[in-house]
Amino acid sequence: MFDLDFSPPEELGRPLWRSLLINLADRFAPERLAPLQLSSKPIDVILPAETIEVPWYRTVFTNIGDVISPERLPPLDLESRPVDVGELLADELNHPWWDSLLQNLRDRLAPEKFPPLQLTSQPVPGFGAESTLQILDWSDLIVGPKVFRADAPPPAAVAGVNPVASAAQAREAVPANPTLLAARMQLVRDIGRTSFRRKIWIALAAAEAVFLLVAIFKFQ
Repeated sequence: MFDLDFSPPEELGRPLWRSLLINLADRFAPERLAPLQLSSKPIDVILPAETIEVPWYRTVFTNIGDVISPERLPPLDLESRPVDVGELLADELNHPWWDSLLQNLRDRLAPEKFPPLQLTSQPVPGFGAESTLQILDWSDLIVGPKVFRADAPPPAAVAGVNPVASAAQAREAVPANPTLLAARMQLVRDIGRTSFRRKIWIALAAAEAVFLLVAIFKFQ
């Protein structure tokens, strides 16, 4: 185990005049370091921002070109050594049921022997409990009388009028606001334009898919 040091760096306790002299020395007489030796090869990486900024018609022709004549990449050179990670979860799920049954019986009758666990920290007692931790109910922790409030009376019983008639009178009394009517008409027009544009985009996507399928079957 490594000794972790969470104390602040020594530069924070450096006096002001000493920090000023060090900065001046680094400014007028910087340290001469050896040239950097790169052991890796540069890789041409396309950033996601550059791909998003490309117009849609260029991506259409790029996809068609990738389908007709895909780029030939060199073989992959692995510089790392493979590590045995054991059996993956997908491989375990593909086993038949009798294999899982035999494995469970083997683990039950002859379990694998592991080395003893080495603890570096001392156990902390849980609220002074020695063997078990007891959790109390909220009803035992809260002390006080139970208060039952009466239900609120319905609005019709308080007002003493018919709610259907009062709602109809309220609708008749409220005049139509021209601003709200104009906003409603504008919203309806925007929804209609949005649905029209969606149909156009769906038609273009369907045409592109048909063109790609025809190109695939034609140039094979």
